[in-house]
Amino acid sequence: MVHPDHQYDPKFIPEMIKYIVDEQFGAVFGSRMMVRKNALSGGMPKWKFFFNIILTKVGNWTLGTTLTEFHSGFRAYDQAIFQTIDISKNSDDFIFDTQIIIQLVKSKIRIKEIPITTRYFPEASQIRLGPSVIYGSSFLQNLFLYKTGLRKY
Repeated sequence: MVHPDHQYDPKFIPEMIKYIVDEQFGAVFGSRMMVRKNALSGGMPKWKFFFNIILTKVGNWTLGTTLTEFHSGFRAYDQAIFQTIDISKNSDDFIFDTQIIIQLVKSKIRIKEIPITTRYFPEASQIRLGPSVIYGSSFLQNLFLYKTGLRKY
């Protein structure tokens, strides 16, 4: 899965596939935040960097995970996980990324992160501040709904 904003370098795809095939991870996420200076040197806006850290801490606290980033749009999934989790009711927007993490955690499917570089540039599509606030609110809402059992994932 690659978000269409041209931030992610496809050279990491073979490494992602290797972890799925050789080490049996159900999902591999490219993380801009494993090496935080890479995110900033790649041009990630400071406000986005800051809120990425805060929301990830909340996500880890809520789900009991240790991910360095919940918000990467560069991921690989083992086809077999879709026999365990049902994504048919997930959003078709960016919040899908959060919903699938919740489903992976709930199903005890192993997630691996690898450090990646990123590149932000004016021509690339990016979520601006307003839609980012909506995304952040949806992120928190989905964690709340999961934790309280108000939505089945």
